Amino acid sequence: MTSNPPLAILFDLDGTLADTAPDLAAAVNYLRTMRGLAPTPYDVLRPTASAGARGMIGAAFGLAPGDEGYEELRLQWFDRYQSAMAVHSTRFDGIDDLLEGLLAAGMAWGIVTNKPARFTDPLLPQIGLAHAGCIVSGDTTPHSKPHPAPLLEGARRLGLAPETCWYVGDDLRDIEAGRAAGMVTVACAWGYCGNIAPASWGADYVLDTPAALLATLLELSSEKVAAA
Repeated sequence: MTSNPPLAILFDLDGTLADTAPDLAAAVNYLRTMRGLAPTPYDVLRPTASAGARGMIGAAFGLAPGDEGYEELRLQWFDRYQSAMAVHSTRFDGIDDLLEGLLAAGMAWGIVTNKPARFTDPLLPQIGLAHAGCIVSGDTTPHSKPHPAPLLEGARRLGLAPETCWYVGDDLRDIEAGRAAGMVTVACAWGYCGNIAPASWGADYVLDTPAALLATLLELSSEKVAAA
């Protein structure tokens, strides 16, 4: 646990800043409908949303990478999702206040996601997040999370040392990547979180709302001022 406020917060996208699960789920259920299958219930698909195609196809079709038919479904899911990415996707409640609060406190913020740039680049303007200080997609660096390379690239683009940044995400791999990058990690329990409880991920903080994150950051900033 750190007692120093960060200079910047880097965020995961799906399940952290934005509730994109409705459109992710709609794309995979479109594939089921085209095959004469009933839609997979949304409450089954939602927890897997942060895992992208792997999560959606796994939940809807019971297939994993390497299985016969998986790659065809993956490519079809990509195409369908790209055609309807921002129908129901939106920022989570409290995100606007959080981002405004960060800027008011002099903290930069950016996005580091495993979502490929073909989706990230057109999606962010449509959901009001294109003003991030940096945007690192899943194919920006040779590695994706849980490798630390994308997070290190995010810090580089902000002109900051990694240890002065925090990383916030809703998946275990986010915490693993943040830890490997030398950043303080925050598990956001308001996100999708998969099937493993965030409390078991080993994050420095587990927080239930964006407001709780802002309060934590402002408290650390106040303590530093008081100690100066």
